[in-house]
Amino acid sequence: MPEPLNSDRMPEKQDISSRILDATATLLVRWGYSKITMDDIAKQAGVAKATVYLRWKTREALFGALMKRERLECAQDIRQRITTDPAGTTLRGLLKHSALALMQRPVLKAALLRDMEMLGKWAHHERSGVTYMERLVGFKTYLEVLREQQLVRVDLSLQAQVFMFSAIFMGFFLVAPLMPDEFTPSDEEMAELMAETVHRSLEPEHAASPAALQTVSHTFQQYLDRVLEIMQEQFQQEMKS
Repeated sequence: MPEPLNSDRMPEKQDISSRILDATATLLVRWGYSKITMDDIAKQAGVAKATVYLRWKTREALFGALMKRERLECAQDIRQRITTDPAGTTLRGLLKHSALALMQRPVLKAALLRDMEMLGKWAHHERSGVTYMERLVGFKTYLEVLREQQLVRVDLSLQAQVFMFSAIFMGFFLVAPLMPDEFTPSDEEMAELMAETVHRSLEPEHAASPAALQTVSHTFQQYLDRVLEIMQEQFQQEMKS
């Protein structure tokens, strides 16, 4: 159990809220949603239980705030990754960077896969992987731009491409825990395998032109920046309430 907060140098309200969210995430991974209480969270965060209730009236509200933070941080991570990769906004690049960002966040990964063991009944609050990807990065709009720039196959319907991409993205995560250790790739290897699979399945054989890559990168990053701004505002409002 962490040491209690020093009353001589009390953190700001937002710092305390962050500690509580950190504690919630730690306990979710360690014990699972069904086994943790607000008292457990308070002890892990080193605050009084009343402090937790002052910010979030129910465990469900607290976990909702945690999920907002998880989604925001994951989107920020993806934004940083694609910025430093010239091919980051291709379909192959986006899948690779999205997968690597998600692998660093077990709570968000559990939400995507509806992990009942970790999330319990809260797993039913989360929607499918397709909806998640659309909400996070405007996936359908993004695919339309890729099709216009001939950076994905156009002999397949947009609906088919959304389904195939989502099946590849989620399928790797679902299969990995079932594999023997000798056949389980590292996170980096799995992300590369996912990217290669989506490349061979959905991208054309010809190399992308610099002009097409620039157009897609500009459009996608503008959209993602708008999404991040909205997510940031929503999370900051949550932390102030």
